[in-house]
Amino acid sequence: MTAISLGPSPARRDTLTRRIRLLVGATIAYNVIEAIVAITAGTLASSTALIGFGLDSVIEVSSATAVAWQFSARDPAVREAREQRTLRIIAVSFFALAAYVTVDAARALTGTGEADHSIPGIVLAALSLAIMPFLSAAQRKAGRELGSATAVADSKQTLLCTYLSAVLLVGLLANLLLGWSWADPIAALVIAAIAVKEGSDAWQGKGCCAPTTHVPAASAAATCGCAKGCDCC
Repeated sequence: MTAISLGPSPARRDTLTRRIRLLVGATIAYNVIEAIVAITAGTLASSTALIGFGLDSVIEVSSATAVAWQFSARDPAVREAREQRTLRIIAVSFFALAAYVTVDAARALTGTGEADHSIPGIVLAALSLAIMPFLSAAQRKAGRELGSATAVADSKQTLLCTYLSAVLLVGLLANLLLGWSWADPIAALVIAAIAVKEGSDAWQGKGCCAPTTHVPAASAAATCGCAKGCDCC
């Protein structure tokens, strides 16, 4: 029975860990700025969609901070020990986002207030739509290679921000150009459903579970988490 190496070498793991730290740091910095701009612009325009987008950025910061805390440990054993707790924090962040978006969409659909046009909001949504996919893809790639469920789950949080950016941009443009006030809350409800699914996956640890040790070849498939619904093997 031949032993095979599953997972990156120690040197490669160190490189991937540093890369994830940098990506998480960039995500936190961008989302802090995004939250300030969105909440300010939303308040000035009385736009619940913009304010909700800003609060989503706050939630993303909490998720990314949890991952940063996990990867701040130099000892791989300590990082692994923090994995489950970090996953739970990310899952709760998804659920909180879904709850807020649902309530916010319901308020918009019942006609609670009418938002003014917001050019700063449109610019912010377009900028986020351009930046977030690259951050998400880079972190997901590094997380899958490293076998980190938390890095993959947090990359999905960033990807969800991309969807929200698209929804926000369409809603703001529809309001500006066509006067449609119902398009944004309908799409937001779809985003909320996606957030619940991703939160459930994170809670169950389905983000990623690539093996990192030497195991017999015959046991490789069983060790890999793909049989459990993982997406990175």
